[in-house]
Amino acid sequence: MITIVAKLQAAPGKEAELKEALTKMVAAVKANEAGAVPTYSLHVAKDDPTTFLFYEQYASAEAQEAHGKTAHMAELGGSLRGVLAGRPVIESYTQIAGVQ
Repeated sequence: MITIVAKLQAAPGKEAELKEALTKMVAAVKANEAGAVPTYSLHVAKDDPTTFLFYEQYASAEAQEAHGKTAHMAELGGSLRGVLAGRPVIESYTQIAGVQ
């Protein structure tokens, strides 16, 4: 299982636009990548409404690679222009233990 943690910060005044784009992405993953992406969860920081975090889990490295090539990922990339305060911070992990 591959785990990705992606942190995105909205530009000032762009929180609602970023939330809308990211929420749309969650729906697209649910509709198109079920099974290959068992977890794709969007969060907002409790004390900072400009900071969003994705917690993503992929069944395999191939599933993660395929996710990056989807039409909805390309669409998200376009919708992020002008709404981010900076580049997303993306970290990758490999699960070694867990409870489901």
